[in-house]
Amino acid sequence: MMTHQATAPAAVGADTPRRAPWRRLLLPAVALLSLAALACAVGFVDSYPRTDDAFVRANTVGMAAQVSGRIVSVQVRDNAMVAKGDVLFVIDARPYALDAERLRAQLATLEAQVVLAQRQVDAQRYAAAASDSNVARARQNAAQRRSSLQRLEPLLAEEFVTEEQVDQARTAHIAADAELQSALLDRKRAASAVSGVDALQAQKHELAAAIAHADYLLEQTVVRAPFDGRVVDLTISEGEFAASGKPLFTMIDTHAWYVVANFRETELKKMRPGTAASVYLMSDPEQRFDGVVESIGWGVLPDEGGSTQGLPKVPRSINWVHVAQRFPVRIRVREPSNRLFRIGASAVVTITPGSAGAGH
Repeated sequence: MMTHQATAPAAVGADTPRRAPWRRLLLPAVALLSLAALACAVGFVDSYPRTDDAFVRANTVGMAAQVSGRIVSVQVRDNAMVAKGDVLFVIDARPYALDAERLRAQLATLEAQVVLAQRQVDAQRYAAAASDSNVARARQNAAQRRSSLQRLEPLLAEEFVTEEQVDQARTAHIAADAELQSALLDRKRAASAVSGVDALQAQKHELAAAIAHADYLLEQTVVRAPFDGRVVDLTISEGEFAASGKPLFTMIDTHAWYVVANFRETELKKMRPGTAASVYLMSDPEQRFDGVVESIGWGVLPDEGGSTQGLPKVPRSINWVHVAQRFPVRIRVREPSNRLFRIGASAVVTITPGSAGAGH
């Protein structure tokens, strides 16, 4: 019994020195590995700025008619893809067709008036030409009467002619001069009566411009897609009244997609236009898309307020913690997926400093 009690503690004491070194070395090793992994992670984050405060954007156009009227046909569906030139909807064209027809009737009437006025102008010109002939004839007659008087007056002193003959020649000369003056006045009157059709021709040009505008408005009753894209927020139907300039739905330009990523101001020095980026969408986080920094925001709306308007608002507080200001960075996506990219979709963006995006 005494022997058993003495051997048991010896056995326990013999095992203890063999296990203690492993226990003392294991914990520091795990701590060192954890610190190394944390340092690597921090170094990666510091070297490659990353943010999940990002969302997908694309250029959009509010589709509005250029003319007002009742919609008679809607030829697209909500969320449908359309090609440039496809008919989106049609407005009742009858009022605009009637306006164009009315203006064309006015032009036809004016052209008939121009023909009549031209005839009158021709007659006036003929009268002016005739008055020129009368002036020439009266001038020749006056010259002849003057010459006759000048020949007879010297002969009166030598009594080769009588005073009556000289008086008759003098009277004829005065009458000829009077006829010449009358002919000259008639010519002035005839010349001033020649008007022309310039004013009517100007009215023709004015009406032609009005007809061209009416035809343009008539064409605008058929609203077509300005580019290849997708129709969204379509809530209209036939019978809706379209007011000129008032958007009825939205078209997304699917030619170019980009992501707006909000990065801390301390990270902006690591990026510039042309820097490569990697984009991941929350809808399919395993798929990576190449991107390139297109521009970096130069202003945000301060939290302190102020009178500055038209700036994006990027909150500085996350979970009640005040952080560095973030600025929007616009990243153009290369070869986006038409299936995954939607405006407002959540995204994660990683920047590769010092790199240049392909195709920039």
